[in-house]
Amino acid sequence: MRVSTRTRYGMRLMMQLAAVYDNHQVFLKDIARAENVSEKYLSQIVIPLRVSGLINSFRGAHGGYALARSPAQITLREIVVALEGNLYLLNCAKTPERCDRSSACVTRALWNELGEMIAGWLEMKTLADLMNHAFCCAAEENSYVI
Repeated sequence: MRVSTRTRYGMRLMMQLAAVYDNHQVFLKDIARAENVSEKYLSQIVIPLRVSGLINSFRGAHGGYALARSPAQITLREIVVALEGNLYLLNCAKTPERCDRSSACVTRALWNELGEMIAGWLEMKTLADLMNHAFCCAAEENSYVI
């Protein structure tokens, strides 16, 4: 199983917004610079995050992006689903009628169960948990990187 670049960068974007949650909005160009990611690429990532209600966008001189809810109220599952579309490990798990072997497939239940475990774990973890982990790791290593 692989996590897409879109999800990796989206998670980093969300962490940047979580880091300044109580203060103000952040310009996408500032996040792009901090994360060393193309602003154009991030502009594509913010669309599904905004549509999913995870972030808000503000226009004007004091505009930018901000989390729609507190980091403690945003699960990692919400972020991954917004960016990936689903958490199915196999296409046939989502639409078994597309595979003529799905009814006799011995491993289909295994992959579905594993997908459910991953989804459950991501549902238990919040953006605040991820930030706390980042701060703990940074304290141990005397550095901080989101």
